[in-house]
Parts: sequence; structure tokens; C-alpha cells
Amino acid sequence: MYDLDERIALVTGAASGIGRAIALRLAQEGCHVGLVDTAEAGLRETARSIEALGRKTCLVVADVTERHNVDRAVARLTETLGTADILVNSAGILRVGAMLDQPYEDFARQFRVNVDGTFHVCQAVVPAMVAKGRGAVINLSSWLGKKGMKLYGGYAASKFAVIGMTQALALEVAAFGVRVNALCPGLIVETGMRDQAEALHRSLGLPSAEERVSTIPRGRLGKPDDIARVAAFLASDEADFMTGQAVNVTGGFWLN
Repeated sequence: MYDLDERIALVTGAASGIGRAIALRLAQEGCHVGLVDTAEAGLRETARSIEALGRKTCLVVADVTERHNVDRAVARLTETLGTADILVNSAGILRVGAMLDQPYEDFARQFRVNVDGTFHVCQAVVPAMVAKGRGAVINLSSWLGKKGMKLYGGYAASKFAVIGMTQALALEVAAFGVRVNALCPGLIVETGMRDQAEALHRSLGLPSAEERVSTIPRGRLGKPDDIARVAAFLASDEADFMTGQAVNVTGGFWLN
């Protein structure tokens, strides 16, 4: 267990999948957790699980692509729980399609959520961390933020951007006691994003995630809890000398 008792965490994309798993793990580690997502029912389910752990929570239904929504959400969470010590930008979407055929709206929407959303939330939250001289930011990228893959061009480009933003912000705030790192999950099941990708692979006759297990040195697919465990470490003082990193959690599937 990490010493995160009474710290305040803010997690976007917390209604399901990796975001929910991270929110619950931080609560298990002692955090009070603010939750942001567009899916109210899922947020309420996450909140109930956090409250069952004896931790305080607050949820705000908000779209991170709109700065005024982000400012409203952060103000509400700060008023209810206090200033965030930990920020996890997990809100993200996937739109699959060949680069020459993908509608621009699908391409651009990925940037609005995955990149603009991360930018908006960091701008709304990190200045208070700088002011108090402590904080940990974790941005969700992907192994596809390090390697392009056919049919995932727009998604990969957005996740490359998240790593670039992570590195730049880490250098800007390191002297103020704030650390900024990225997580790069590999093939993670039990998420809506994976379900969407699997449907596409079936329609095109491409290998499923299960059929790709042989390419993963650890011999299994990842689950949201695998990402949550690493997120808890990065949020803790045990990772005090880590900033600007893009940490792979891929079972050895991707190494650089």
C-alpha cells in the first residue's frame, strides 16, 4: 500500500474501464476521489464503490472538450473535496479507420477528447498544485502513442500528442514539486474501447485480442487493474524521482 491517506484525486473518464479502475484503486490507497465523465450512470456506480470503501467522493457530469465545463467541474470538486493532489486524465475515445478514408470529424473528435481534454484539465488543475508545491499528474496515452498502426492513425496521433504534452509540462513544473507522467497501456480488455476495436477486427477478419496473446511475452491480455496498480505507484511519493516518463504497461508487448 502507498501512503496516500487523505489525499485528493481527480479522475476523468471515471465512469468505466481504466478510469474507473484507477479511481477505485486510489480510493483503496486512501484518497478521496473526484470523478468526471459524460456517462452519469457509470459515474454513480463508481461513486458508490468509492463510498463503500469509506472515502469521500464527488461526481460531475462534464465533457472535457469544453473548457467552461472543465472549469465548472474543477470548481465543484475543489469546493467539495479540496484542491487536487493527484490528477488522472483518463478520458479518451477511439475512432478506427484508414487514414485516407476516415471522416475528418472522427479524426478531429479524437484530438478534442484525448488532447484538448487533457490540455483543458491540466490548465484548470495544475496551477493549484504549483502554488502548493506538490502534485502528481498521470496522463493516459497508449502503446500506440509510440508506434503507428494501420486503421489507428488518428488515435495514434492523438496519443503521440499526449506524450509530447506530458514531457513538456513535466519540464515546466518540475521545479515546483509537481510530477507529470504518462501511462501507455497495451492490449487491455474489459473496456468499451477494446470492445469497439474488437468489433472492427471481426468485421475485417483481423486477429482478435485473444488470438494475439501469443505476441505478449507475459502470456495474457491486460486488465484495467493492471493499469490502476501502476497509476497508484506514479501517484505516490515512491515515484518521487520520476517525471516526464511514458511508462509502458503492455506485458512486454511493446518495449520502447
